[in-house]
Amino acid sequence: MLTIYHNPRCSKSREGLQLIESLNLPFTIHKYLDTPPTKDELTAIIAKLGIKPIDLVRQKEEIWKQNYKGKDLITDQVIDAMVQHPNLIERPIVINGDKAVIARPAEKVQEIL
Repeated sequence: MLTIYHNPRCSKSREGLQLIESLNLPFTIHKYLDTPPTKDELTAIIAKLGIKPIDLVRQKEEIWKQNYKGKDLITDQVIDAMVQHPNLIERPIVINGDKAVIARPAEKVQEIL
């Protein structure tokens, strides 16, 4: 089953959801701003993505620029920032078992099917 970490206010996230709906596969929606992932969940997502935590951060967000930009943060601190401020998490994230992608563009979902 697919899972999409979704922000309904984001056009790219809506595009990702639309593509998933068109696949006619079972999926769940995780509105991560309403129910933020825990540190363990986010760590597992990052592992499935195969990226560094900083690569999942929306570094143009004001909260990042004001509080974290230019600081020498260790991995745990970057993850903690995303847990504390889930709007820093890049979106949409689509998970299929032990694989995941940041679906930008939405067609990247095809890589994990």
